Amino acid sequence: MLQGGLGSGKTHFARSLIQARLSAAGLAEDVPSPTYTLVQVYDDGLSEIWHCDLYRLSGPHDVVELGLEEAFSSAICLIEWPDRLDDFAPRSALTLELSMTDAPGKRTSHFTSDSPRWRELMTRVLPDTVNG
Repeated sequence: MLQGGLGSGKTHFARSLIQARLSAAGLAEDVPSPTYTLVQVYDDGLSEIWHCDLYRLSGPHDVVELGLEEAFSSAICLIEWPDRLDDFAPRSALTLELSMTDAPGKRTSHFTSDSPRWRELMTRVLPDTVNG
C-alpha cells in the first residue's frame, strides 16, 4: 500500500520498483501512471505486478469490479490511495507512507505492517530501522 499526499512520490516509487523488476528479468516496458486506467498489470516472469491508482474510485465496491481481491492473493499489488479500499484492504499488507519535506525533492518514508512476515523481511532488509 502506498500512502501519501499528492506529489509525495507514490507513482514514482511504483514505477521505479516495476522497472527494476522488469529490468532484472531482461524486460523493458513503459510504465505509465494508472491515474485514468486505474490498473496497469505487468509480468516480470516471476509474478504479476498490479499498479493501481484508486483515487478516482467512486466507492469500495469498485474494488471487486477491478479484480483486486483475487490479485491480493496472487500478485504483487502496488496500491496508491489505499484508503479507498475500506474493508477490502488486506490486513497483512505492507504500507509505505511517503511524506514531503521542506527540502526540494526530498521525501521521508515509513514502512508499517501488522504482519510478522513483513516485520521479519524488513528487519533483514533494513536492520537499523526496525524497532523491537
